[in-house]
Amino acid sequence: MTRYWKKLGQLYVPSGRRHPKLLSHAANPLPVHLEGDVYRIFYSGRDERNRSSVGAVDIDVAQREITAEHDLPFFEHGPAGSFYADGVSIGNCYETHGVRYMLFMGWQAPEGEHWRGDIGRLVLTDKCTLELDSDLPFMGTTAIDPISLSYPWVLPRQEGGFDMWYGSTHTWNAGNGEMLHALHHASSDDGRQWQRNGLAVPYILGSAQAFSRPTVLPGKDGGLDMWFSFRSGSGEKYRIGHAKSDTATGWSLDLENCGISVADEGWDSEMIEYPFVFDHKGERYMLYNGNGYGKTGFGLAILDER
Repeated sequence: MTRYWKKLGQLYVPSGRRHPKLLSHAANPLPVHLEGDVYRIFYSGRDERNRSSVGAVDIDVAQREITAEHDLPFFEHGPAGSFYADGVSIGNCYETHGVRYMLFMGWQAPEGEHWRGDIGRLVLTDKCTLELDSDLPFMGTTAIDPISLSYPWVLPRQEGGFDMWYGSTHTWNAGNGEMLHALHHASSDDGRQWQRNGLAVPYILGSAQAFSRPTVLPGKDGGLDMWFSFRSGSGEKYRIGHAKSDTATGWSLDLENCGISVADEGWDSEMIEYPFVFDHKGERYMLYNGNGYGKTGFGLAILDER
């Protein structure tokens, strides 16, 4: 089967005039269904100091039209000293015990030190607003994840319980000037207590070693499909990659069968990253970012499998 993502165009570029916390970027697009073909697409925008907060825009994905652009942030980065003081990068949503949660990477950039991240959790209310679940990280560093964490994705299991895939830094320099930031797995029976299981997706130094923002759905031909952004470690900017598995932990890289790459010119010609794959009315869509880590906004693609 040949996998091909047909690009439907650039959906949204922030105007920079909405709010000082949302001056630029619309990274990590995350759709929440409102009604019909309309989704509220949350994103991480930036202020003048590059600290990210959560904004949103409502879009009809069938017509690819903006129905509402929200002026105010839905959630702002935290105060100095908090685990999300320097930014909030959103992952995906899941529901447990009647509550919908949105997981995020909370950034810290201490003076004179390397930036790092922990995983936090927001409550997605019935009114589609966001509230912080706890001032403490939902998942912080441990012996399994000793340096930094990023971009979680949670998928409910058919038989009950949850799987999570998230980024974990092994080293800031793997010997070629690029970090080794791999995708790990965690499991939970109740969505609250999580067992960390270590490395899930293999990496290849010099080919695929700096991973971010996994997005996982059941494959249309069985098993699981994962898309993610990655850097090779050989100097290239972000690309979107693919992996496949019959289980939550036994992944194999399938980079040649991703089906989407940079364009010859335009807003996504230099890099392509931060995918979010979702199903709507029998079709499978991908939201993604292009040049400048989301500075050029986000676009939409639809899966064509032949």
